[in-house]
Amino acid sequence: MSLALARKYRPRNFATVAVQSHVANTLKGAIARGRVAHGYLLCGPRGTGKTTLARVLAMALNCERRGEPELAGEPCGHCQSCQRIWSGASSLDVVEIDAASNGGVSDARDLRERAMYAPSGDDRYKVYIIDEAHMLSRDAWNALLKVLEEPPPRVVFVFATTEAHKVLGTVVSRLQRFDLKRIGPAEIRERLAAVLTEEGIPFEADALGMIARAADGGLRDALSLTDQVLALGDSAAVTRDNVTVALGLVPDEIYLALLDVILERRAADVFALVQQQADAGVDFTLLLAGFGRLLRALFAVAIGGQPPELSDTMREALDARKTRVSQGDLLRMLHALLEMEPMYRRSGQPQLLLETLLVRFALLDRTVELEEVLKGFGAGGHDDPPLRVAHGSRVASAHALPPSPPAAVAPALPHSGGAPLAPFAPPPPSRTATQQVADAAAAAQRSAARSAPVAPATRSSAPPTLEQVKANWGAVAETIRDNGRGMLAQVVYRLVPMQVTPQGVLTLGYDPADDTFSAAVEGARADVLAALQASFAGITSVTVQASGAAAALVAPAARVPTKRLTAHDVQQQRTEQMASKDPLLEAAVKALDLELLD
Repeated sequence: MSLALARKYRPRNFATVAVQSHVANTLKGAIARGRVAHGYLLCGPRGTGKTTLARVLAMALNCERRGEPELAGEPCGHCQSCQRIWSGASSLDVVEIDAASNGGVSDARDLRERAMYAPSGDDRYKVYIIDEAHMLSRDAWNALLKVLEEPPPRVVFVFATTEAHKVLGTVVSRLQRFDLKRIGPAEIRERLAAVLTEEGIPFEADALGMIARAADGGLRDALSLTDQVLALGDSAAVTRDNVTVALGLVPDEIYLALLDVILERRAADVFALVQQQADAGVDFTLLLAGFGRLLRALFAVAIGGQPPELSDTMREALDARKTRVSQGDLLRMLHALLEMEPMYRRSGQPQLLLETLLVRFALLDRTVELEEVLKGFGAGGHDDPPLRVAHGSRVASAHALPPSPPAAVAPALPHSGGAPLAPFAPPPPSRTATQQVADAAAAAQRSAARSAPVAPATRSSAPPTLEQVKANWGAVAETIRDNGRGMLAQVVYRLVPMQVTPQGVLTLGYDPADDTFSAAVEGARADVLAALQASFAGITSVTVQASGAAAALVAPAARVPTKRLTAHDVQQQRTEQMASKDPLLEAAVKALDLELLD
């Protein structure tokens, strides 16, 4: 039986270890200079060469030709010792341990006792390779601490792990740590081409690229996948069709078909196309990931980049489509994919989520950009940061889908003529959302130009009487609540007007047992005074003092029960506060039913 490609083409020396030259050169130099450490920690993703480097290190330390000048720290790879270690056969001086099945404290104690025995020869090293080292228990690590700190002569420990953060810090401090890199698609393609050429197997360049992407940075995985493709059918060749069938990948034509549905705004065709993939048994997680890579590649091509992992056929297809979609829309699609990915993995309805996402992409031509809308009717010069808005309860970005025409008539705006203005009429369906907001803004500007603040007839510059203040005390608290200070309004409800001086100084009393009221009003004296002056022009200042009679004077009916503020209430208050500062923004909020998000 022939060896698998991953075993047959495992490197025999440091020079042939792909990509990890920073680790290979260091280990080779340590052997050549006689500066070998007693312990190493090799970290990195799966299939990147951790165990291979550990074996090559063991081969170099025990090579029968070690010390020859032409080797310079490399193993010869052909002597009996090198052959036995490379093939994983039993050796007296090289012991490989799988920590996943031998991670207990008893196993660690046994390893510690075995390490005390000397190597089989005076010129040899005893090398212990512990794979999946993160699976060792805490007690096992503690049992190894002493021997790792003061090991016997000519004993080397090599720990390999994919999760270095699980290794005890006290252990890492006693080892030399090397972090291995992920192997890029270009290096994997090059290595696969060399292996297939050596084997005399024909291949297609695009097929090697597909295998490299599926390997996800692991060369061992790439060689195993190549074996899997070669085992398919009677054709001893690596082609795009064979790779697609053997690995269960989604053909590029499907991704391009999905992209064309979006670019041509055929939202209704999304469901049939996705259902075809569901009937074919496609993994929707892989489909979404592949479509995300396609959008990333299209975005890179649209801005002038050249993604190296694209095949020539796919690059030509994307070049032909890059002018049919704006760069802003592509960026919004990529953001939507990133936001949906966590939800997609947890969802029990992946097909529904995918269909909804693709329909949303197909309807991007109906989006409205709020910044452009505001600039269109003169609000573009404000220094406020751009807003993210939501229409109704559907949360979206600043490019949310446009709302349908308002079903109800907006309230009339007051003006100086006494009679209310004509209400906003629903715009005809053919007008865009931008035109709707512009019409509403124009009406708001005309109203603001004609309107002038007029003092109520009941207001007077003379100080009010105490009875007038008491009669309108509830209105003062409601004014504070309308200004977004709901907690302060609850406090004001429980204060009692006690005296009004001819100079307009209002004295408010509170129950001495509730001394928190005094501190609350003192901290917001300006807000309370402004609310009072909105109803009584003669009030000049406010003082607060404790009064034993205040508790008896507070009517139970005047005490409003505390209302728990929800996140929606806070959001609505912030929206109303920002809108009240600018009549144009207020018109936009009313016309489109917008809500401030951040």
